[in-house]
Amino acid sequence: MQLGMIGLGRMGRNMVRRLMRGGHACVVFDLNAQTVKQCEQDGATGSASLDELIQRLTPPRAVWVMLPAGAATDETVTALAERMDADDIILDGGNSHFKDDIRRAKALRPKGLHYVDVGTSGGVWGVERGYCLTVGGEQEPVRRLDPIFRTLAPGKGTIPETPGRESMDSTAEQGYLHCGPAGAGHFVKMVHNGIEYGLMQAYAEGFDILRSTGASGLDYHYELNLPDIAEVWRRGSVVGSWLLDLTAIALAESPELAEFSGEVQDSGEGRWTIATAIEEAVPAEVLSAALYARFRSRQAHTFAEKVLSAMRFKFGGHVEPPQT
Repeated sequence: MQLGMIGLGRMGRNMVRRLMRGGHACVVFDLNAQTVKQCEQDGATGSASLDELIQRLTPPRAVWVMLPAGAATDETVTALAERMDADDIILDGGNSHFKDDIRRAKALRPKGLHYVDVGTSGGVWGVERGYCLTVGGEQEPVRRLDPIFRTLAPGKGTIPETPGRESMDSTAEQGYLHCGPAGAGHFVKMVHNGIEYGLMQAYAEGFDILRSTGASGLDYHYELNLPDIAEVWRRGSVVGSWLLDLTAIALAESPELAEFSGEVQDSGEGRWTIATAIEEAVPAEVLSAALYARFRSRQAHTFAEKVLSAMRFKFGGHVEPPQT
């Protein structure tokens, strides 16, 4: 297929690379002209403007927006809608709020344009590992885009099949899923990221407890090797996960995580998950506590917060804000 990609940041450019490896043609645009040139060197067709990108796509077009949630995505979707024709598709693969997706889909419908939201998880590793995709939108345009989703997704890989799913006809085993109408994809991704906060916080606090066994006043004292503990937990433990894999890498590289201050940002989805839990009257004690821990990390830093910061850097390339 042919796909337009707007936004060539940490994930956008790697997604273009994976798509081209899978035989798709990509037309790209970014405000950073140098990044566009780099994608051209990889084999993409570069564009100097939105108008040029639209001109280089063959109708019916599909354009994927991979920009920060909020104004940047809203303005780009609006600008694309002014330039695109009926039956074209606009995809948002950033971390937009699901209610924004519902609003955009409704606004584009009278123009005959299709809107598809794609919760995209995979971080800076996705070009090799693939991206877990949760998709929202109308059936027909989602079906039309299936070759794109199938290429970006990890595929079955070496993960064993889940017992009991043998007769289920689903793309979930391939690593992508049409979750429902507009907003459903980002809704599922929002909750995914809320859960991620809780998992990360649990690992971080656990390693902080392990590290603190040498504190004065205790009636026990252990000199525990945190890199080795992270590694042994990866081997058959019930707490094994990719997040633990990344923690093990970070600790092997720097056992004290001295290069991390421990200031941990949040990118919005954790807050939205808690707000949604409140709307639905669903108790979410662990996820709420994990979000508040990130707020507190900006005032005083513990080793747990260094572990959190290290994990964010490892899976997403998130760099701590400069110290003032």
